[in-house]
Amino acid sequence: MRWVAVVGIVLVVALIFFLMWRGWRRRTQRDAELTAPFAELPEGAAVTARFSGFYVATTAHDEPLERLAIGGLAFRSTMDLTVTDAGAALDLPGLERVVFTPQRILAVDQATVAIDRVVEKDGLVRIVWTTPQDVVVDTYLRAQDASARQVADAVRAISPTASTSDGSDA
Repeated sequence: MRWVAVVGIVLVVALIFFLMWRGWRRRTQRDAELTAPFAELPEGAAVTARFSGFYVATTAHDEPLERLAIGGLAFRSTMDLTVTDAGAALDLPGLERVVFTPQRILAVDQATVAIDRVVEKDGLVRIVWTTPQDVVVDTYLRAQDASARQVADAVRAISPTASTSDGSDA
C-alpha cells in the first residue's frame, strides 16, 4: 500500500514539472518575435554613471506580474548598468549587451513589485522602453550599490522623452 502512495506522489510531481515546462514553452513561443535591442555603445560615449545589482524581469507594460520571455532578458541574473550620453547599457553575464538608447526610453520610475520580487517601497527601478518591434515593455532592476532613486535619475537624465511614469505599484 505504501508504494501506491509513493507512485502517486511521484506522478503528481512529474505532472507539476510537465505543466511548468509546457507553460514556459508556450510563453517563449508567444514572445518569440520580441527581441532586445542588442548593441554596443558608440565609441567615445561619455559615461555618466555605473551601477551593479540584479536584473529582475521584463514584463508587459503596466503588468508587473506578466513576465515576457524575450531572448536575452528571460531570466533573472546579476547585472551591470552603464549610463552614458548615448544610452544605458545593460550587461548580463554570458549574454550580449542590451542598449536602451535615449529614444527607446519612454519613462523611468521606481516600483515595489515585479513578477517574483517584492521589495521595500520604491526599491526597484522600472525602465519603460520600446522593443525593436515597437512593443512597449517594462524592465525592472534592483540596484546593489546605489539607491533605486539614483539609478532612476541617472537613466531619466539621458532621455529627452523619459518621464516619471504614473505607474501605481508597478
